[in-house]
Amino acid sequence: MSVRKYEEVAISTQDRGRLVVMLYDGAIRFLRQAVAALEQGDYIRKGRAISRAQDIIVELNAVLDMENGREIAANLRQLYLFMWKYLNQANLKKDPDMIRKVIGLLEELNRGWNAVAS
Repeated sequence: MSVRKYEEVAISTQDRGRLVVMLYDGAIRFLRQAVAALEQGDYIRKGRAISRAQDIIVELNAVLDMENGREIAANLRQLYLFMWKYLNQANLKKDPDMIRKVIGLLEELNRGWNAVAS
């Protein structure tokens, strides 16, 4: 691989990494808003915030490169599906601890992607 090609791949990977970090940041922000809304008894705002976070999770799942990512992409797909379903249950049960668990998962993934994007 030429130096130029390597630089192009590295830049492309960094750009994708930054985009993924931004998506994680957004999902985390919406879920924190959902917890705050839930604690204030604002169930409409809680539902909207969870829905926005779920939309981001769907997008993260949609952009997985299953061909090149193989096992990692498959594991992420399973994790995203779990988070999406878990947030449905958290929304129905009005359970802030369930939302916090997803926040923790997203924060852990975000730390990894931050290292890649740097």
